[in-house]
Amino acid sequence: MAAKKSHQSWSWILMVLFFILAIVDVRFGLLGFVCMAAPIYHALRGRGKIHCSKYCPRGSILGNFLKYVSLDKNLPKALRGKSAKNILLTLMMIMFSISLYHAFQAPNVIKAVGFAIFRLMVASSILAFIMGVIFKPRSWCQVCPMGHTTALIKQSQDRKKMINKKAATICE
Repeated sequence: MAAKKSHQSWSWILMVLFFILAIVDVRFGLLGFVCMAAPIYHALRGRGKIHCSKYCPRGSILGNFLKYVSLDKNLPKALRGKSAKNILLTLMMIMFSISLYHAFQAPNVIKAVGFAIFRLMVASSILAFIMGVIFKPRSWCQVCPMGHTTALIKQSQDRKKMINKKAATICE
């Protein structure tokens, strides 16, 4: 089977395009749903974290540009642990939920939701850039909430397969 081609060399353009379009018209912030849905789609299709290693525009921009300014230190072990990833995922979900709640109260819901997504993408990108300069360029990828979510989906799928396999051997 042929290896899947990585789009990491150019997918950063999508991230830059997203930010430019969302600045021009905040409704383009809705495109951020694609950034959130793509890794989930791949994970649900049984491809695990392939989005992170082959397609992710944020990972692409971090890897392609921060290598020139990064201090190239390892991310501390405490930040790579499940607890830190769960905390970050929970904080991002809470922040996003509150933003969406307020967006749906706004008179122009489309603009407000677009801005909520844009704000989340900007906040996470700033954090990713800071981490990429202080640590290795793609340090964010080790704690990324979307990457962690796809890993959780894969673990769930693997557990389900194992349970089904055990059930099949018991029934034999």
